[in-house]
Amino acid sequence: MISRPHITPYEEMNLNKKEQVKLMFNNIAHRYDFMNRLLTFRIDTIWRKRAVKLVKPFSPKDILDVATGTGDFAVQLAKLKPTKVIGIDIADVMLELGRKKIEKKGLSGTVQFIEADSENLPFADNSFDVVSSAFGVRNFETLEKGLGEMHRVLRSGGHVLILEASNPENMPFKGLYKTYMCRICPAIGGLFSENKAYSYLNRSVSVFPTGKAFTDILTHVGFTEAAHYPQSMGVASIYLAKK
Repeated sequence: MISRPHITPYEEMNLNKKEQVKLMFNNIAHRYDFMNRLLTFRIDTIWRKRAVKLVKPFSPKDILDVATGTGDFAVQLAKLKPTKVIGIDIADVMLELGRKKIEKKGLSGTVQFIEADSENLPFADNSFDVVSSAFGVRNFETLEKGLGEMHRVLRSGGHVLILEASNPENMPFKGLYKTYMCRICPAIGGLFSENKAYSYLNRSVSVFPTGKAFTDILTHVGFTEAAHYPQSMGVASIYLAKK
């Protein structure tokens, strides 16, 4: 297993990363959707739509959305008309907001949310046609373990679909992006939500494997045909791989 810097939201707390991530997301839950739209200028909604289009040709019936948060990706995946979409997360406050969202959208018959650990999924092997995650795998305590669980619950021939923040490579945009993430995001976060959450966002993105480094990890845990689709000059990345 590859050794990586251990980045946590609250470095002063004597809690493991999983416990800190749960605390952080429950703390910012009521501002989470608003902050996503604000900090990405609503481009995050476009990234989700592009990601879902990649699995549309496979007509998935059973979908699992890992680290679903308030359920934005689950709602988008429900537009594929699957039999079911199950979203799981460890942050119960986020899930409660997600339940209100799907009820308002009339999706309660299709989308279900369950409080569960992404690295210990409570599902049998070979249960889903697509396993997805949007901006969630970066928060795993152990990346390979979480990805391995996603592989385990996928059916043979199924696909993993991951949307994650990444680091632009091209200058001068790379420098502008770094300034935005290091200074502007935490400052805005401090005005509307919790500064530490958006400082953690920058720190965790800066050390997270991007592009080929991440597709290599997908291959290492058992996936095949791993592909990388950079978004918005590399600010985010979509990954698609097959079991």
